[in-house]
Amino acid sequence: MNLWQRMNKKEDPRVYENKDGHLVRSLKVKDFLALGVGTIVSASIFTLPGEVAAMHTGPAVAISFVLAAVAAGLVAFAYAEMAAAMPFAGSAYSWINVVFGEFWGWVAGWALLAEYFIALAFVGSGLSANFRALIAPLGLKLPNSLSNAFGNNGGIIDVISLVSILLVSILISRGVSRAARVENGLVILKVLAILLFIVVGLTAIKASNFTPFIPEYRMTANGPFGGWQGIYAGVSMIFLSYIGFDSIAANSAEAINPQKTMPRGILGSLAIAVALFVGVSLVLVGMMPYQKYANSAEPVGLALRYAGHPIVAVVVQTIAVLGMFTALIGMSMAGSRLIYSFGRDGMLPKWLGKLNADRRPNNALWTLTVVAILLGAFFPFSMLSQLVSAGTLIAFMFVSLGIYKLRPREGKDIDDPSFKMPFYPVLPALGFLATLVVFLGLDYQAKLYAGIWFILGLIIYFGYGIHHSILDKKK
Repeated sequence: MNLWQRMNKKEDPRVYENKDGHLVRSLKVKDFLALGVGTIVSASIFTLPGEVAAMHTGPAVAISFVLAAVAAGLVAFAYAEMAAAMPFAGSAYSWINVVFGEFWGWVAGWALLAEYFIALAFVGSGLSANFRALIAPLGLKLPNSLSNAFGNNGGIIDVISLVSILLVSILISRGVSRAARVENGLVILKVLAILLFIVVGLTAIKASNFTPFIPEYRMTANGPFGGWQGIYAGVSMIFLSYIGFDSIAANSAEAINPQKTMPRGILGSLAIAVALFVGVSLVLVGMMPYQKYANSAEPVGLALRYAGHPIVAVVVQTIAVLGMFTALIGMSMAGSRLIYSFGRDGMLPKWLGKLNADRRPNNALWTLTVVAILLGAFFPFSMLSQLVSAGTLIAFMFVSLGIYKLRPREGKDIDDPSFKMPFYPVLPALGFLATLVVFLGLDYQAKLYAGIWFILGLIIYFGYGIHHSILDKKK
């Protein structure tokens, strides 16, 4: 077998069914809805609508959210069919391994791994910043050495970020059903806070803040503003808010009745998230002139105080900090399952794919935790965050195209799923094209860092993975 044939060798889906059958199936539709909403509607719902409105779209920010949701929705349909047909740990990595071959599965999985490592560190840092801002009016202030990453503004370690990530990992290590109960409660609390903001905000809306709804196009230091060019730039910023459905798919090996659970969880959580994002963005730009949101890290709190509701602002921001734990839980669960699947297949050291006595992949979980804490401690986030978007979009393109390889095998060596992507073969192509358009809208730096991460992935694959892979033993 030559190198090209070896790279394209496909894993037998029955092997994954057997290996992942050892994981505990305990998650229901409500758990996946909470997991998806908790990860999609993370800190970004309280910050992103104001930021995008000020930088690119003006009042038309809701259009950017809807267009981004349409693009994400096309991919979500593909994810729903894949997860129903192949409820394996590792989501896109495992699926692409089965339908395209090992090398392509590794590329998709490696791209997603950047998302989980970095997003976990990023949310931990955001939670820390928001918590410190919340306690500052009480006269409580941590020294710079315990508030910032190493070498940044006198920082040694961001202790709140470290403790937050550790607490979440301890929770998940004791079982996903327990973590899911905490997640469910926090998501309900967060949704109630968002609805409170919308209801209070509706009383302070001024029609004049919506005109002109689509401002005239012009170039700025931040890129295009106004017109459809600005709306497109907004879509590229917003799209990554919707990627939480991958965190649902990564846990599909622990779903009860995945044929029904996975499509409902993936598509349902996206629909709830879209409604919340559009509602918040319309209320936000209606409460206050969008220009005032420029450079604001907390536009929701700013708008509530501007409208004369400082107590509601404190309540919403307090729940927002607690709500960030939902994203940490979702990403820790999904990222650890991806690392477990790499170890399961021998692509990374096999001990990462081992389950403990309670059938939990805790070796993978603690590896993710340690790397995320180190990334948060030593690297500037402006550099790292660029990797999240590009890496995830690459995986989404693979999954959309993978439907063409999956469909002929359904009912043969792969289960025939009860949910199928509608309007086949048109929608998978549209999903791929929509994702490609968003990818092309990313800035040069994002593509550069994705290229560097891709090269590192190639070095690991050809230096280690291809020689230790379980598939390599089946020559």
